[in-house]
Amino acid sequence: MIRSHTCGALSAANDGETVTLCGWVDTVRDHGGIIFIDLRDKHGITQVVFDPDDSQEARDTAHSTRSEYVIKISGLVAKRPESMVNDRLSTGEIEIRSKDIEILNTCPTPPFPLDDEKAVKVHEDLRMQYRYLDLRRPQMQGFMKKRHKMLMAIRNYLDREEFTEVETPILTKSTPEGARDYLVPNRITPGTFYALPQAPQQYKQILMVAGLDKYFQVARCFRDEDLRADRQPEFTQIDFEMSYVDCEDIYGVIDGVLAEAMEASGHDRPSLPLPRMSWHEAMNTYGSDKPDLRFGMELKDLGEVFANTGFKVFGKVLEGGGAIKGINAKGLAGVPNSQVDKWTEVAKECGLGGMAFIRVQEDGTWKSPILKFFSEEEIKSLTETMNVETGDLVLFAADDLDKVNHCLGRLRLEVGEMAGLMDTGEFKFTWVTEFPMFDTNAEGNFVPMHHPFCDVYEEDSEVIKTDPLKARAKAYDVVLNGVELGSGSIRIHNPEQQAEMFKMLNISDEEAHELFGHLLKALSHGAPPHGGFAIGYD
Repeated sequence: MIRSHTCGALSAANDGETVTLCGWVDTVRDHGGIIFIDLRDKHGITQVVFDPDDSQEARDTAHSTRSEYVIKISGLVAKRPESMVNDRLSTGEIEIRSKDIEILNTCPTPPFPLDDEKAVKVHEDLRMQYRYLDLRRPQMQGFMKKRHKMLMAIRNYLDREEFTEVETPILTKSTPEGARDYLVPNRITPGTFYALPQAPQQYKQILMVAGLDKYFQVARCFRDEDLRADRQPEFTQIDFEMSYVDCEDIYGVIDGVLAEAMEASGHDRPSLPLPRMSWHEAMNTYGSDKPDLRFGMELKDLGEVFANTGFKVFGKVLEGGGAIKGINAKGLAGVPNSQVDKWTEVAKECGLGGMAFIRVQEDGTWKSPILKFFSEEEIKSLTETMNVETGDLVLFAADDLDKVNHCLGRLRLEVGEMAGLMDTGEFKFTWVTEFPMFDTNAEGNFVPMHHPFCDVYEEDSEVIKTDPLKARAKAYDVVLNGVELGSGSIRIHNPEQQAEMFKMLNISDEEAHELFGHLLKALSHGAPPHGGFAIGYD
C-alpha cells in the first residue's frame, strides 16, 4: 500500500507518528501563507497543514492543488490545541504537519459541488451524467457502505439458518410473470431468443424438488416496465425458498432477515414477531394492501349510522348493497375549499361520483352542504363513531365497497402527509396475509392476485370450486411505512392441482405444456411441500 492509514483512521493516540495518506482534496484554504487541505477518502476527512517554515516547496505545491485533485502526503501527526478541536470530524483532535506532497492526478472544476447539501439541488440528469462524481459524495458513499453491511448481515443470518446460496441462470426461457420480458437474440439458433428473468420463481421451486431444502439468492431481475419511483428496468431482490414449511415458518425467517437488516443499517431492531393483518382487514381499515401504520385515521364503516337515513344519496347506495365509509382528518377543518376540490377529483378518479365532507369549525358548529339531510340521532352516532371534535374535517365516500376503500385509502395518505403524520424516522412493519386467490380482468376472466403457483388454504379447498373469488391464497406481503417490501406464498406442489389451477386461469393444456411443462414435470417427481418469499433489496 502506498498509504499507511486512511483519512478516517487517525486520532490523538497517533500523536507524533509519521504517516502517509492518499485521497481527494476536499477544500484548500490559505491562512496567511499557511495552506490547509482537508483530505478526503471514503473513510473520512483529515486536515493537513503545509507551513512554509517546514517546506516552502510542499507549501507551494499544496497551494496549486484544486478541489478533487488526487494527492499523496506524508507528515507528522500532531494534536490540535484544545480550542481548535473539530468535534464534527472523527479525526478532529489531530492534524498532519506535512513536508511532502505528491499530486497523483488532477481534476477540472467539477460540474457540480460534491457537498451533499448542495449536490442534491443539482438536476438529476447532470448527476447521472457524472455518476462517478455523484457516488464520490459522502452521502452516496454512506449508502453504498450501508447496503453492503445490510447484505452481509442478511447473508450471515441465512447461513446460520442453514440456507444455501445458489445462482440461477440469467439467459432463460420466456414465461409469463406479469411484465414484458427483455429478449436476447440467440446467435446459435437464428430467430430464437433468450429472455432475461423477471424473477427466479420457477428455478427456486425446481431447486426444492432437487432437495436443496433452504435456498436464497441475491437475484438480479429484469422487467420491461415503465419507470416508477421504486422500480427500474433491472433491480435486485433477495429470493428465498424452503421445503416442508407453512406460512408461520416463512414469517419467522423474514422477520429475522428484516431485524438483521435494520440493525446493520444503524436502526433499532423491530419487536418480533412483526404484526400481521389479513388482506381484508387491511383493505377495510386502511383502504390499501400496503397500509402505512405510522398514523391512524382508519376508515370507519358508517352503514349502521346511516341505516335509516333520509339522505337519498346514502340511502340509495346502501339499498344497492354498497358501502358508506369515512375518515376523520383531525385538525384540518381549516383547509381551503380548493384543497377539498382536489380531493373530490381524486374521488372521481377512483370511480366515485364525488365526495361529501363536514367541517367542524372552531366555535364547534358543523358546516356541510349535506348536514341538513342528517337527523340529530345520525349526527350523535357519527360523532361517536368517528370521534368528531372541534377542528376536524370528516370525508365521506359512498359507492361499491372496493371503490370506497380504494378512494379513502388514497385520500388517507394525502391527508396524512398534509397533516405531517408521516414521521420519516419511524418504521412500522406489518405482514398482510390471506390474499384472495383470484382477481378478474376487464373481460371478467380470473387472473391470479399474486401468481398461478400459490396454494389455497385447506379450509377454502371447496370454496375455490364453488365461489373462486372468495378463496384465500396462502400468499403474504411484508410492508414498511406504506411500501410493499416483498411478497411470497406457499406453492402448489402437486402437479394435478397445478394443472387444475392453469385451467381455472383459462390456460389450455397445450399452453400449460408449452409455458410450464418443465415445472409440471418437475412437480411430478416427488416435489416436497414448499414455499418462499422475495424481498426487493434496494
